[in-house]
Amino acid sequence: MQKSKVGIDFSKVEYARSIAGEIAGNVQTFVEQYTTVAVERTLCRLIGIDGVDGNAVPLPNVLVDHLKDRNVLGHGALFFLANGMVATGKTPQEIAESIALGETDLTSYPFCSSQVVADMLAPLITAGMQKIADNRKRRENYINTLGEGPKPYLYVIVATGNIYEDVIQAQAAARQGADIIAVIRTTGQSLLDYVPFGATTEGFGGTFATQENFRIMRKALDEVGEEVGRYIRLCNYCSGLCMPEIAVMGALEGLDVMLNDALYGILFRDINMQRTLVDQYMSRVINGFAGVIINTGEDNYLTTADAVEEAHTVLASDLINEQLALTAGLPAEQMGLGHAFEMDPMLENGFLFELAQAQMTREIFPKAPLKYMPPTKFMTGNIFRGHLQDALFNIIGIWTSQGIQLLGMPTEAIHTPFMSDRYLSIENAKYIFSNMKNIGSEIEFKEDGIVQTRAREVLDKTVILLERLKEEGLFSALEKGIFGDVKRPMNGGKGLSGVAKKDEHYYNPTIELMKNFNMEGKL
Repeated sequence: MQKSKVGIDFSKVEYARSIAGEIAGNVQTFVEQYTTVAVERTLCRLIGIDGVDGNAVPLPNVLVDHLKDRNVLGHGALFFLANGMVATGKTPQEIAESIALGETDLTSYPFCSSQVVADMLAPLITAGMQKIADNRKRRENYINTLGEGPKPYLYVIVATGNIYEDVIQAQAAARQGADIIAVIRTTGQSLLDYVPFGATTEGFGGTFATQENFRIMRKALDEVGEEVGRYIRLCNYCSGLCMPEIAVMGALEGLDVMLNDALYGILFRDINMQRTLVDQYMSRVINGFAGVIINTGEDNYLTTADAVEEAHTVLASDLINEQLALTAGLPAEQMGLGHAFEMDPMLENGFLFELAQAQMTREIFPKAPLKYMPPTKFMTGNIFRGHLQDALFNIIGIWTSQGIQLLGMPTEAIHTPFMSDRYLSIENAKYIFSNMKNIGSEIEFKEDGIVQTRAREVLDKTVILLERLKEEGLFSALEKGIFGDVKRPMNGGKGLSGVAKKDEHYYNPTIELMKNFNMEGKL
């Protein structure tokens, strides 16, 4: 029987998990009835459609908008592409190019039987999936031959706006000791309903997420990984209006970690909840198949809500996110569930409260490579205090065996980090992780002391919240502002017009194929 260091009752945990499963199940019932423009563009990309038209509009957008404008999106892009391939003998890429030139109406061809549709598309779907499977094998081979850094993985960001400058900074960070490089996306890209094309050199607070940028950075990290003798993971962001598209582009280029959370987009980017929950399911199926670790965004709740009073909302969301991910076939070992070190540093015994939260989260999700977010809300221009806050954060990270340690920077509250800032942060974490390596297995907590009392209190409040969410439903809870003190309407926000109810001819076999691979290990 599992024993809790923080004194939580695991029967309560299992009860909470069962409620979260019911909440997620209700969401999934809705999700399975719908598709979106992003899901259909994802399928176009998987079977080989790429490039842009004469106005720099991505061809997957051209094709899917062509169907949406004719009110047939609910039948899906694959169905119409198969009809077009049978009628014309063209490839999907050639059909998309013809639509872009105004030469083709994809809806004008005779409808084929479901068997003919399946037979036409099978080789293309298999080829796309095989590329992703090969990237997964490449990663596994690198890890088996080169090795990788110990957990918690040291996670740092690059954010210059120029992919070629990002490469220089990313390789420097790897040489300094980083295990995961996150290429921050340019400000506002999550609100674009298309993915830019090609390599980019001008971004704002980050670099555009494009397939070519993914390829460039993957190649650079493989080179530096061979140099330093360990595999370096690459992280980007498949959130926002192009969530599943970026997931498939990342999978095709060998990314390892993806920020992937519908709730984050709903709360902090005002993306329509119906749209993004449908998109999230497809994106998580792809990430599961690709062996990609997802990171969720619960840590962000505590930037808008109080970390002491609202800690239970983070745990409740983690439990729901876990169940939604399992539904998509994504195993616990790929769930970088988010939580944060975000209490006011002036709070008496705040460190103990933070420790209780982190240890409790680790015990509740024992297999997950938990994503632990550094202090940001209470960072100031005082870089010395900030460095101390990051040190306390690192102590808890090693003490509670976190999976992914997002390193804070001394200049967090001032500017995008310099290479020297990154060096100091990595040095800080490596020193503490080595010096305090086994502290978690050496120290027990006082019976009914501050740590145990805090952990039990958070779990009890989580159960109450989940019971309420079960009664309300997740959509209603989001409308009422239960997470992060942010309210979002079910029929408001960005992207709702891109949702379509599935019609009789709808065809998308990739979900079951990818989920079956996760369970059986073969295409």
